[in-house]
Amino acid sequence: MTVAAQTLSHVDDANRPAMVDVGAKAVTRRTAQALARVRFPPEVAAQLHRAGHVTAKGAVLTVANIAGVMGAKATAQLIPLCHPLALDRCHIDITMQGDDALIACSVSCQGRTGVEMEALTGASVAALTIYDMCKALSHDIVIAEIRLLGKTGGKRDVDHSAGTSA
Repeated sequence: MTVAAQTLSHVDDANRPAMVDVGAKAVTRRTAQALARVRFPPEVAAQLHRAGHVTAKGAVLTVANIAGVMGAKATAQLIPLCHPLALDRCHIDITMQGDDALIACSVSCQGRTGVEMEALTGASVAALTIYDMCKALSHDIVIAEIRLLGKTGGKRDVDHSAGTSA
């Protein structure tokens, strides 16, 4: 379906921003997975590895993990028109792959609307936290990618995980 053929769900008949009414939707299990990639300059990645991923600000991956969970839980406060959701689960997995940190965020709930934004926000906040904790080492760190890997529940399932190395 092309974008032109789709209708936007977050605008009313007068094209004003509007929160989607999900009251009539069935409560189902909703899941989503997202990925963020943080690219370090090779010398910074080597320095972090030698230091056990600890900087003057603390244990980078541990703090980023906690920040990612907090971000996922706060999505409705950050993204206009998102519904507040009671998450059943939020898991952040951060691994180093070469000079990159890969952040996988997996979220689930029982609800009337999906958790894609929560997974994307969790991965994003973890990536931003890594940047913040490492920026004293270099401002050449790049948050290169934030994307949805998949979702289940709702009208349709989505799987974009093929070829993902996370």
